[in-house]
Amino acid sequence: MSDTLGSLTTSGLSPSKQIKLWSEALTDLCGRFDIDPLDASTFDGLINYTSVSRLKLCQIEASQHRIGHTAPRIRNSDHPYVKILFQTQGVSYFEQNGRRIDINPGDCLVYDVSCPHSIVSPAFTRHDVVIVPKELLHERGLGVGNLSACKLSARGGTGRIAHDFVHAVFNEADKLSPNNATGVADALIDLLLLPLRDADMTLDRVGPEAMYVRAQGFIREHLRDPELSIDQISNALQCTKRYLHMLFSDRGMTVSDYIWQARLHHCRQELENASGKTITDVAFSWGFSSSSHFSRVFRKYFGIVPSAIHRAHGGASSVVSP
Repeated sequence: MSDTLGSLTTSGLSPSKQIKLWSEALTDLCGRFDIDPLDASTFDGLINYTSVSRLKLCQIEASQHRIGHTAPRIRNSDHPYVKILFQTQGVSYFEQNGRRIDINPGDCLVYDVSCPHSIVSPAFTRHDVVIVPKELLHERGLGVGNLSACKLSARGGTGRIAHDFVHAVFNEADKLSPNNATGVADALIDLLLLPLRDADMTLDRVGPEAMYVRAQGFIREHLRDPELSIDQISNALQCTKRYLHMLFSDRGMTVSDYIWQARLHHCRQELENASGKTITDVAFSWGFSSSSHFSRVFRKYFGIVPSAIHRAHGGASSVVSP
């Protein structure tokens, strides 16, 4: 079943408790915000929420208010999300980086939650929200370092399809098994990205080909490091191990295969250049930690033992090749 399914309302609470409850709810969903009911004596709000794998889906309605956070007290790590908001009733005014965007029913707003912003709703509003962890965008080769808030239409086309699917997922979330929830979440985020691409939204364009080139570059720079690992590469590139595996498997190899093959080619080049090093020295200088393992994989890959190459180019082997 879905990770979380619930509802909360400020109805019946004192004004101070209404603001406290709403603030705590938002903190649980996507980070801490300042909330101002404007000139109203009370704040009426209702949130229905659910989680589908790593996505959070909400249906929110609220009386007049202002919500936001400011630069002096915020850290990017406090709000590591991109929010996709579908306005279904009322009008809101969004401000971020000196820009103001008016949001009307049928509009969809996409923005980086970590960047200071405010949303003013002068009267009752209702909207559907999908909260997307930034790591899901990284997995798809998209960076959000320069993400600019973008308003799209959900009245037709891919925007309408995406909004309809959000509704369907929300309504069926409690019926999904964990495995199905993961598949549905993947399909939903890919569908949500369609209208963004249609609008040529400003995202860091780090597509699969560019990311693969970056991975190759990092591996080359650290090829001599015997501790070079998939974890180290994925952390450096800020992508998941799953995405990294996909980049290389699409090209017919594993990440480990690529690393070992690159090391073997460098070792053979040094052996052929008669560098004066022993076979063990060459192997260890390129990240191998076992002479016998090096000889075995070298012979398997090239069809010849390293000592034969070494002798042919005037070297003296210190490895007994099987």
